[in-house]
Amino acid sequence: MKPTITDSIKYIGVDDSDLDLFESQYAIPNGISYNSYLILDEKIAIMDTADQRKCQEWLDNLTQELNGQVPDYLIVQHLEPDHAGCIAALLEQYPSLKIITSARAQKMLPQFFEEVDFSQNTITVKEGDTLCLGQHTLQFFMAPMVHWPEVMVTFDQTDKVIFSADGFGKFGALSHDEEWACEARRYYFNICGKYGAAVQTLLKKLSTLEIDYICPLHGPILSENLGYYISLYDTWSRYDVETEGIFIAYASIHGGTAAVAHRLKEILIAKGAAKVSIADLSRNDMAEAVEDAFRMDRLVVAAASYDADVFPPMHDFLHHLQLKLYQNRRVGIIENGSWVPSAARIMRGMLEQMKNIEIVEPVVTILSRMKQSDIPQLEALADALLK
Repeated sequence: MKPTITDSIKYIGVDDSDLDLFESQYAIPNGISYNSYLILDEKIAIMDTADQRKCQEWLDNLTQELNGQVPDYLIVQHLEPDHAGCIAALLEQYPSLKIITSARAQKMLPQFFEEVDFSQNTITVKEGDTLCLGQHTLQFFMAPMVHWPEVMVTFDQTDKVIFSADGFGKFGALSHDEEWACEARRYYFNICGKYGAAVQTLLKKLSTLEIDYICPLHGPILSENLGYYISLYDTWSRYDVETEGIFIAYASIHGGTAAVAHRLKEILIAKGAAKVSIADLSRNDMAEAVEDAFRMDRLVVAAASYDADVFPPMHDFLHHLQLKLYQNRRVGIIENGSWVPSAARIMRGMLEQMKNIEIVEPVVTILSRMKQSDIPQLEALADALLK
């Protein structure tokens, strides 16, 4: 069943339930949607296209809604291939179509479509420009680095709809009904997480508008309780804490470090910690681990030493946090080693490169296997984390 927006704004997007990895790295067990919209007025505007994987299905949806009419404009808000993969096919079908883009997007178009001459078809817009379709007036707002530099968003002044590009998107096909926040959070921190400042700039622009609908390029159309979604985006993009809690991320080779991590969780709960979650970085979804690290106010990293360094799953996790600008958190460190433990030194070095990270003492060192004599160290770390 297609989402309903307004009488004159139609959903023409498609679900992709066969893709296993979004951007070839993020697991999407419930698929993904490539959202596209059609505004029917005296002049007809298409809002973005879809991934090339689904071009024919998308073109069929478009043709059905056009019902013999010819579109006038394609609004390109984001040139990433999952939203712009059908531009060449669309232009071949409707050669008189005018493509509305940001100046940066116009320059980037030939990078994706070398064989297409766009010189007679593109119209560039800048901040605040408007386009009248008849009853509908579209206003354009630049949103660079949410999450590519050419991105813009479009506000329909008539129906009070913001077409938000990748902003407010989530993983999951529309045919899969699920609670919004979990997969929207995982999407945000892994796709847009590095660009909190850019998202804040966009939110300030949106705060000046009267919005009834948010139409993202992935995930459901949002039309109720918009303050909830905007508030979460504000929290996330400020790198603020969403949930008071402790996330324990461990990377264990033979199970020794795993046992320590789980024992620390037990100690924390016994001491009254309200929320403690834990993840095995060798097996659990990396994107979920990144999400949990950003969601909570405290983090514990526990890892085995490896080749005078740190076990690679932990290095990968911390590298992901560096890329996404992890900041403003308290972090405990546990290392394990059998002769010259090295994990803590590497983990501390990576964490100290991040902004406003407090290393919680004591740093705990385990030699091979946790022993009864190690418990006081874990108790002390738990006490420090709970202060």
